[in-house]
Amino acid sequence: MRTLRAVNNAAMALASLIGLVAFLYPFFNLNLDQGDPNWGAHSQDAPLLMVILVVVSLVSLMATLSSGRMNSKTIAMLGILTAVNAVLRAVPGPAGFSAMYVLPIVAGYVFGSHFGFLLGTLSVMVSALIGAGVGPWLPYQMIAVGWIGLSSGWLPKLADRRLELGMLVVWGVLWGILFGALMNLWFWPFIYQEQQANMYWQPGLGLGEGLRRYAVFYLATSAWWDLAGAVGNALLVGLFGMPLLKLLKRFQRRFFFKVD
Repeated sequence: MRTLRAVNNAAMALASLIGLVAFLYPFFNLNLDQGDPNWGAHSQDAPLLMVILVVVSLVSLMATLSSGRMNSKTIAMLGILTAVNAVLRAVPGPAGFSAMYVLPIVAGYVFGSHFGFLLGTLSVMVSALIGAGVGPWLPYQMIAVGWIGLSSGWLPKLADRRLELGMLVVWGVLWGILFGALMNLWFWPFIYQEQQANMYWQPGLGLGEGLRRYAVFYLATSAWWDLAGAVGNALLVGLFGMPLLKLLKRFQRRFFFKVD
């Protein structure tokens, strides 16, 4: 039992570590090719990264099931929520608005970080496969949405329902902005325009200058888009968070399981 739990924890840690390395390694590559601003970014390593994420997620799922921290009903719930979230991701919204963040936030909070991570990564993958949205950006979206669910499981459990809902609303706002800022990193190091060099990465830049340039790039490109997504998260969590909390907590109490 302890061995299986250790395997599960190691799988989650490995997936997050791989994701962190995948986002950051271009900044340490002094020979980075910045020639193709559209499809060159991660075109070689993205398929391998996706395979690794899927394998690690399946290992974590099997270890969690074998250790008794999930049962068949929990797996069924994970499958249902994954399918629902995959559909929600495919529904277009105005500006940066997307409904796909609500379930990883609420389910991750109720069922724990492992459940939230699996829900986030698997739902993005399923949605992309169904909607032909597969590209070099996909594994990075899987990681980022997985981190939303993972970190939601770390939030403190509050007895007051209004405080609980308010906390999740604020969390949705924070992740609405952070998700966009994080996702820019999958392509930003690979693009460069000499006319606007002050907002693009160049190999060999120091940390301070790199952060300054990224801040300029972010404010000039995706800040307002991400702010719209953050407002959308707040509205959706505020409107549907309480019914979802009641439903998922009722399921949790009925089948007596704890994922974390």
